Amino acid sequence: MSRKLGVNTWVWASPLDDEALARLAVSVRDWGFDVIELPVEAPGDWDPQRASELLQELGLDATVVLVMGPGRELVGAPSETVARTQDYLRRVVDAAVAVGSPVIAGPAYASVGRTWRIDDRAAVCRELRANLLPVAEYAAERGVTIAVEPLNRYETSLVNTVEQGLDALDGLPGCALALDVYHMNIEETDLPAAIKSAAGHIGHVQVSANDRGAPGRDHLDWPAIVAALDETGYAGPLVIESFTAHNATIATAASIWRPLAPTQDAIAVDGLTYLRSLDA
Repeated sequence: MSRKLGVNTWVWASPLDDEALARLAVSVRDWGFDVIELPVEAPGDWDPQRASELLQELGLDATVVLVMGPGRELVGAPSETVARTQDYLRRVVDAAVAVGSPVIAGPAYASVGRTWRIDDRAAVCRELRANLLPVAEYAAERGVTIAVEPLNRYETSLVNTVEQGLDALDGLPGCALALDVYHMNIEETDLPAAIKSAAGHIGHVQVSANDRGAPGRDHLDWPAIVAALDETGYAGPLVIESFTAHNATIATAASIWRPLAPTQDAIAVDGLTYLRSLDA
């Protein structure tokens, strides 16, 4: 598998700030991760330049995730809302440039939790491509790919599967898919086959157990998942993404109602140990 492994700071903190990042990044480095993933819930929560200096000192790479909270919409919304969302996404691109992340990943189409009946999916996808295009061009000019993440049916109506994601992004430059194994476990009937179908279009990969706990402590066929990623030629990191139940806002948004491991650290450390073992 010989690829870099990372972890998202959401395992411990939300929103991320400079103090939390300074504390977490040292532990992430000491545990043996290669990459730390930084969510931008609101621009300014953490200082990208300060983060860049910290991560360079620690020898950590960074990836950046966008956050589609309430009021962030690229489809089925007033033009003012779309414009604010585009401006937010450009700020996320700027943060990615500052910390050296090659991607910004997340559901860059609608707010998480927004579900609605879609009568004309083709029309909505055309609207998405039109509204994402200027941000994609802005990102591409700066060497950043927008990795668009399919979510499960309970969190969005628009992009649930790899097939829908490929269709939604068809012809849109500067974009790829962000594959999250948690969502794929709900929506795909054959995870390795779905991964292989995205060959050449995978920009980022997030991993967790089927219950959002540590990879390997679940029913998923991780050797088959990793083999499928290898077959596609994906060379980016695998990033563990889970959430803390101690923050009411994020626990509610991610439906985290119980501890997913003995400690939050265990999600990261146990997951890292298991993923490294797949190389053995």
